[in-house]
Order: sequence, then structure tokens, then C-alpha cells
Amino acid sequence: MFNLNNDKNKKVHFIGIGGISMSGLAEILLEYGYTVSGSDKTESELTNKLKKMGAKIFIGQSPNNIHSQNLVIYTAAISNDNPELLRAIELKIPVMDRAEFLGCIMMDFKQSIAVSGTHGKTTTTSMLSHILINANLDPTISVGGELDILGGNVRTGKSDYFLAEACEYKASFLKFHPYIGIVLNVDADHLDYYKDIDEIEETFNAFTKLIPENGLLIGWAEDQRIKKIIAESKSNILTYGIKVGDFTAHNIIYNGTGCATFDVMFKGELYGNIELSVPGEHNILNSLASICCSHFLNIPFESVSFSLKEFHGTRRRFEKKGVKNGITIIDDYAHHPVEIMATLKAAKNYPHKKIYCVFQPHTYTRTLNLFNEFAVAFRNTDKLILLDIYAAREKDTGIINSAMLCDAISHNNVDAVYIKSFEATIDYLRENTTEGDVIITMGAGDVYKVGELFLNQI
Repeated sequence: MFNLNNDKNKKVHFIGIGGISMSGLAEILLEYGYTVSGSDKTESELTNKLKKMGAKIFIGQSPNNIHSQNLVIYTAAISNDNPELLRAIELKIPVMDRAEFLGCIMMDFKQSIAVSGTHGKTTTTSMLSHILINANLDPTISVGGELDILGGNVRTGKSDYFLAEACEYKASFLKFHPYIGIVLNVDADHLDYYKDIDEIEETFNAFTKLIPENGLLIGWAEDQRIKKIIAESKSNILTYGIKVGDFTAHNIIYNGTGCATFDVMFKGELYGNIELSVPGEHNILNSLASICCSHFLNIPFESVSFSLKEFHGTRRRFEKKGVKNGITIIDDYAHHPVEIMATLKAAKNYPHKKIYCVFQPHTYTRTLNLFNEFAVAFRNTDKLILLDIYAAREKDTGIINSAMLCDAISHNNVDAVYIKSFEATIDYLRENTTEGDVIITMGAGDVYKVGELFLNQI
């Protein structure tokens, strides 16, 4: 077991230190005075930042990087035959996966807040980051995206408040210790690990059981699976929804960029008015979840309202990258059918002549297991360009490819085309888009480079 305050003489090594979550944990340890080392396959802005903070960074993973460390942390993406992991085991150095380590850190904070759900975790955690910081609660924060108010993806505070995303992949969040747990939604995903949606629901149910009786469970009241989970909880409960829940949204009005203004009702009584600076109905729901948490923590509504208006999104979440020749480039991390539909629905309220969506499917298993859902997810785009599947941690078995998905989408009356390379995609966009059009690059891989290259080409 690791204790953040009592183990400061320990030397900690991170395998895969350049990842968004791992780099954040490493940064927290550096702020606490630990000796930190880590390795990754490539150099990045995150590894360079850690190096400047005092971490020893190795590019490339080798058993020679492991010698006198007291603890080695690894991610779920690290294979069992990783040379550094094998060397640590050989030297009998304690090893711990990222989720367990994050759970240990969480135990050192009395007010730990864990944001879970298949979608919206990063945005909701980011909204709460603004709220907690502006309320002068001095929180420690670990978020899965880069946020301007943090100057990155992590913040080290000196209070009892700790805010973190709680990822359901490989049931990682079952190693957490939340005082407040938020469940945004429960959908089928990560079916390379889970058997089916019922097992996913059972895992979220187990997560909510980690919340103590004097803690708080926050859940979306309009999600049928979450309603069942809430019914079994023994902790305090607050729910939210557009029409159903303790906190609801009334008199919703969207402005010219698709951002909502609405009245917040609490158990049928007016609670206050919110003006968002991020688009879409899904962000109304994310803000309501944040309001539930803020209410439980007795944060004044005026501060909450200010913070939510101040929040303009995290990077790669409907992020406006720039405008060229009157054509707007937006980048979004959506890679699940539900996320895609929510993003494109929000885009319909954004000023546009035509919407061009450049989608890069993320992992072969997700594309195969959710094939039928992907086939109907793009109805709110005028033109869809499908890129090759981003493999991430997987190998191509030849069972599924983007050309097959393109055919299925086309059969659902969507104007879709499969283009293999980034260069050919940019050429296509240059030849077909005109002033007033919007291009949305979409996916969890490196598809954002298409938009950046489009903007930077002479």
C-alpha cells in the first residue's frame, strides 16, 4: 500500500509516463517532493514538461531503466512481457497498476470525487475543476484532458479535496475510494474486455458500492440502467436530468453557437439560471451533474454559475482549431456512437453551410462490436470521410475495416466516402469545401492532425 504523505523518501518509476493520466500522477508526486523516473516510447510535450520539473525520463523501455526504485507503476496498456515490468518483478520491486496507485492517492483525501460514465467524464471533471478552484477549495485534480485553468491536466492542492476521472476500462475504477461518485451514463463500450452491457452495468453498480453511507452518489435519472443502480445504493443520492431528477433544466434556449441558457430547478423549485459556453444538450447534462456535486458541497450557486459560464471546454472536446478561407475547423474526441451523435447534434446548432465530418474509428474491437450503432450515428453530417481504423493497443485481424463501415453507413442514406491517407483527405477537403462550411475531425487517435495540416497548408 502507498501513502502519499508518508512515503516521500521513495523513488517511483512510471512505465508509460507520457500518457495523459500517468504524466499527471507523476507530476503530483514531483510536487510532493518524490524522486520520479519514467519511460515512454517517444518524447512528447508531457515528457519534456516532467523533465523540466525534475523527473528522469527514458525514451525507450529497457530493463536497464529499473535498478534502485522503490515502486514501479504501469498502465493497463502495458503487456505482461514488458522488459521494465519483468525487471522490477525480478528485483522484487513492488509493482502497481495506474488505477490502484490512483486509488491509494485518493485514500489520503477526505473529500474525494470520482467522475465515472461511458461518456463525458473529462468534460464533467473539467467543469468541476473550474467550480472547485473558483470556490477557493484548493483541490488536487487529475483530469484526462488538458485544461487551461490547470495549465495542463493536473493540479496539486493542499486541501482535503481530490477530483479525478474514474475510468471503467478493465474495471479500473473499482480500485478507487470515492466519497462522492458520479455516474453520467452506462453504455456498451470496451467490449474487448466486458462480455456485454449487463456486465458493464454490474461493474458500475460495484463502483457505486464503494461510496460510504455518508457519501454521495450522483446519477442521471433518465438512464434506465443508472436508475436500477441508484435503487440499490445505501449512500446519499442526488439525481439530475433534462426533465426527470432532483435537478432539471427548464426553458432551454440555444444561442448562435449551440450553447444553452436554461433555468435550473431543484425538486420543482427555481434554483438559478445557467449560461453555458460549450455546445449541446449533453453538456447541459454534464453541467447538471456538476451542480449536484456543488450543492452537496455547499458551494454558492453564484460561484457555480460563474464557473460554468467561464468554462469553454477542454482540448479535443468540440475544440475550435481555427478558420481558413471561411472554413471552420473543429476537433472532437468522440469515438463511440453515442458520443458521435451528441457531437453532431450539437454541431447542427453551430453556424454552418455544410458539415464535413472526418472520422477515424478507434480500435478494431470497438468498430466490430458496435458496427450497427456506428452505421446509424452520422445522420447529422452532410459529408462523412472515413479514415483507416486507429489500432491503438490492438492488431489488425482482417475481420473489420473502414471500407466495410463506409458501405454500411452509405446504406443509411449518409453521403460517405472512405479515404486512406491524411494527405488525400486534405486534398479532398480543399477541393470540396467552401466558405461557411465546418470540418469536424473526430476520433480518439491522431485524426486531429488532418485539421492542423489543413489550416497550416499554404
